[in-house]
Amino acid sequence: MTRYLISFDDGAMTFPAEDLPEVAEAAHAVVRAAQDAGVWVFGGGLERQRASVVGTDGTVTDGPYPETKAVIGGFSVVDVPSREEALRWAARFAASCRCAQEVREIMDDPDV
Repeated sequence: MTRYLISFDDGAMTFPAEDLPEVAEAAHAVVRAAQDAGVWVFGGGLERQRASVVGTDGTVTDGPYPETKAVIGGFSVVDVPSREEALRWAARFAASCRCAQEVREIMDDPDV
C-alpha cells in the first residue's frame, strides 16, 4: 500500500466559531472510520503559532516568513492501495472539515 498526506491550509476553515464542536465531531468520525478501515496512520491539527525554522548549521529563526502564502493547518496520513482511495478519504475529510484538502503521495524509502 502507499501512504498519502491529506492536508489543508491554515485559515481554510472559515465556518462560524460556534460550528466548531459540530465540525470537530464530524472530523473525528472520519478519523474513526479510517481507523476502523485500517488505513489511518497519523494526523492532527496544528496550533496557530509562529513556526521555528532550523537551518543546516543549527541556527533557529522564527517564522513563517512574510512570503509564505500558506501553511498547513492540519493533516492526515492514510495508507491505501490507490490514489483514488486517497482521494475518496480526502473527500470525506473535506466534507467534515468544511474545507478543501490537498492530497500528496509520500515517497517510499526502501531503506527505512
